[in-house]
Amino acid sequence: MHESIFRQLRMETELKLLLDPADAVLLRRHPLLRRHALARARTQQLTSIYFDTPDGYFRRHNAGLRVRRVQRQWIQTLKADGQVAAGLHQREEWESRVAGAFPDLAALADLVGDRSKWRRRLRRADLSAQLVPIFTTRFRRTLWQLRLGHGEEVELALDQGKIIHAATSVPISEVELELTSGAPAGLFALALELQQALPLRVCNISKAERGYALLAPPVPPPPLPAPPLMLAPVSSAGQGLQTIIGNCLAQIQGNEDGVVHGSDPESVHQMRIGLRRLRSAIKLFARLAPCPAALQAELKWLSGVLGAARDWEVFFATLATLADANPVPARWDALQQAALALARQHRHRAGLALGSVRYAAFLLAIGGWLHSAPPDGRMQRLPLADFAADTLRQSHQKLKKCIKRLPGGTPEACHRVRIAAKTLRYASEFFQSLYRPGPMRAYLQALSALQERLGRLNDAAVAGHLLGQIAHRHPELAYSAGLVQGYLAARSERQIRTMDRYGRRYMAIKAPVLQ
Repeated sequence: MHESIFRQLRMETELKLLLDPADAVLLRRHPLLRRHALARARTQQLTSIYFDTPDGYFRRHNAGLRVRRVQRQWIQTLKADGQVAAGLHQREEWESRVAGAFPDLAALADLVGDRSKWRRRLRRADLSAQLVPIFTTRFRRTLWQLRLGHGEEVELALDQGKIIHAATSVPISEVELELTSGAPAGLFALALELQQALPLRVCNISKAERGYALLAPPVPPPPLPAPPLMLAPVSSAGQGLQTIIGNCLAQIQGNEDGVVHGSDPESVHQMRIGLRRLRSAIKLFARLAPCPAALQAELKWLSGVLGAARDWEVFFATLATLADANPVPARWDALQQAALALARQHRHRAGLALGSVRYAAFLLAIGGWLHSAPPDGRMQRLPLADFAADTLRQSHQKLKKCIKRLPGGTPEACHRVRIAAKTLRYASEFFQSLYRPGPMRAYLQALSALQERLGRLNDAAVAGHLLGQIAHRHPELAYSAGLVQGYLAARSERQIRTMDRYGRRYMAIKAPVLQ
């Protein structure tokens, strides 16, 4: 984003936001820019050519290679090994001048240095000969240099133009906030202030990723389970919190497109799991880093919207399963169609919520909270391994107490075990990399078996509630709904009587041990 040429590694930290082109005038006139600007805005016309091999070598290695014309100079840039959370992009970046509109990989290899894995990759014998231009970006950039209230220095860029591949193009209308000095929390605070007047939305994909998307027909992305989570044993609790929350946000945002544009119920399921994991992580770290009540309220709102969509989709699948295995009551087709209509309605509501300014504000707020250092520094002093051991020990003891109340089981006792098991499972998965693999794997398997059994009971209870809603909306289906309610209730009673057995199996598993 800078005009200057960096001849060594730097870590780029920027927040990407999408802006409706019609609101560009409002951004240019926003009083925040006048208040914090260090100089008058500058405007550039930028053309960038992105290169890769026909088999996508750079894309496969999570990198982007471009040559950009800035006035009369050509500048090559390699961006690689990035991570994104709540729209905050952090990537390694190398830049240098080149003679023309083609990359000089030998110069880049010298630039990255001996310690980078990219030195070996860039020196691959046939790589330069295979490079071809794959797409181009052309846009007008207006750049403001800002100094914020706490001393952070930020470059704010408004980019408007398009990404071009062959005869296809997509528009660019973005705001990029790049941190040049200070803490990342300042970027989120600035974005939230701007959003009070502008409907900015968080963007988790770069121009390069959008360009690559032009190379293939658009398809809804597959559901994204929780990405692998590796924690360094020497980390502080504060570093662990940032890594864990970032991992949860990656799962949440990785399923946005699937929820909005797809139809696979698994996308809703995985996004809901990401939200549950996020709520669990916030609760686990609450005594060290309390999450603001307003932010927790927004998380509860979003969880409710996704939860309703998930409940109706599970309910419709449950009806289909029952139809395959049992004689069905009269008006079964009408009952299924009513459930399907409500499942689609709630999924549509979830999609609208994810496209809303409220959702964007939630992401910006949680990003700002995550990057705000605790005032007393406890999070940075406490070793993560100690925090993990203490947290799992307490959660393990709580689950054992709940299980001891299971004999003769009641729905309430099963519910308490389910909540305690879910909390412990998420915590164990968060801290899994700190523990010996074998015992932790066996421990998680026992927890998963217990939680899965309890989850079926919860699904049946939710189904009973949703059947009541259908009966209220459609009185002509009340009889059929009542028959299904009775069947599910009887099946749940049988399952509750066996829960003590699953609780004893869990109790027989030894708690995991730190590496």
